[in-house]
Amino acid sequence: MTNNEIMQREYSEEFDQLRKNRVLVSFHKYGPVAVNFGQKCVSALGSLDKCLDKYKETGNTEYLCDAANYLMFEYMYPQHDKAHFRPTDSNESAGIDGMSIKEMERFDHEHR
Repeated sequence: MTNNEIMQREYSEEFDQLRKNRVLVSFHKYGPVAVNFGQKCVSALGSLDKCLDKYKETGNTEYLCDAANYLMFEYMYPQHDKAHFRPTDSNESAGIDGMSIKEMERFDHEHR
């Protein structure tokens, strides 16, 4: 499978477009992210938590677009004291909640 084929199946351009639309609306509603997050007027991680709570309560996927934007804003204007980017390998992964299909296949193969 080519990278393009993988991305067509594993990535949502629609999600990105919805997310970008919300950035434009928010710019006019709240002002520039450089001020709001760069000057620490708004907490990206606190706002993220509010979006996740609303999504869990309502199921409205718009909150997921907002949540992704707050993650991006934290990346752009980090407020975490130890913020940095360092690629990690599987040993340092935060992990997933559940068991992936690849893990199930390995488990099944090992226990035959």
